[in-house]
Amino acid sequence: MQADARTVEVARFRRELRHELEAIRGRWIWLLILGIVLVAFGMFAIAAPFISSLATVLTIGVLLIMGGVAQLVGAFWTREWSGFFLVLLMGVLYAVMGVLFLNRPLEAMAAVTLLLACVLLVGGAFRTIVSAWHQFPQWGWVFVGGLLELGMGLLIWQGWPETSLWVVGLFVGIDMIFTGWTWVMLSLRLKRLGHRLPPLPNPPPPTPSPSA
Repeated sequence: MQADARTVEVARFRRELRHELEAIRGRWIWLLILGIVLVAFGMFAIAAPFISSLATVLTIGVLLIMGGVAQLVGAFWTREWSGFFLVLLMGVLYAVMGVLFLNRPLEAMAAVTLLLACVLLVGGAFRTIVSAWHQFPQWGWVFVGGLLELGMGLLIWQGWPETSLWVVGLFVGIDMIFTGWTWVMLSLRLKRLGHRLPPLPNPPPPTPSPSA
């Protein structure tokens, strides 16, 4: 019974996967265009890190204001709720931070860069210590990754606030390039797939119920 249930589950998973692939296979060209655009924007962000850093901070400011407005509207819609003042306070904080990001983008870039350095330092130290302490399988890769994070965090920290002029844009550009390249490879894979989708397995015959 357990083997039959596992077979049915595998067949259902393959059927759903085939349905998803057939749904996006005909749109591979749009995925390819999306990937190319993301790679191009990522290269521009790396080539002009100050402009991309400034654009990122301004975008964060706009999103914070939108989030603050949404929080305020939601708070007044549910003002009978006991958490009304907490939601109201969060909305005000979001809106104030968004306005500060828009009015003082250079200071916002410095704050985001400092936060990024702290995240890299804490995350790198945690990964390094935990991997060296437990030494689980393949722990060396995690240890090296933690050391790299520590190194990047220290470089950003030591060069702060000058590093705030390019660090945010550089990281955004790298992320966009990797994301765009992922879409490019996925679209090309879908194109090569064509009509070669594997046939669905026949469902297993129903198990006869024991006679009374």
